Amino acid sequence: MAWKRSPCQVQDRVPYEITTIETQKGSNSVPLYEYRCGQCEKQFEATQSVYARVEDTECPFCQARQATRLMSSFTSNVVGDRKPGFTELKAKAMNEERMQRFAKLPPLNAMRTMPPPNVTSESDPTPTEGSTS
Repeated sequence: MAWKRSPCQVQDRVPYEITTIETQKGSNSVPLYEYRCGQCEKQFEATQSVYARVEDTECPFCQARQATRLMSSFTSNVVGDRKPGFTELKAKAMNEERMQRFAKLPPLNAMRTMPPPNVTSESDPTPTEGSTS
């Protein structure tokens, strides 16, 4: 395993360097976990299999098995100018906005509102009392 410094660019185009761990060819990549020991309260990192149990993790300082796994930040690789999932998130947001607008409309299969039965329209030729047909 070797440490490698690689140049990176940030949005305002100011270069900086990050340190990554480069594994040798043929070795399996395992995640790096952060822990805090419950006995000596020191923090440490361990490369373990994803199937490793937290209870089995041994503190390198006091050898106690009282470690607690911590949530830590991570980096991701963005290639080009597109962030993974951005298009899908934007499409989902647009769909939700559209559904909210359509929810305000009356349903397509709804019946038209009928006038009250005692009101007649002018185009309805109903005979009145006193008229002859």
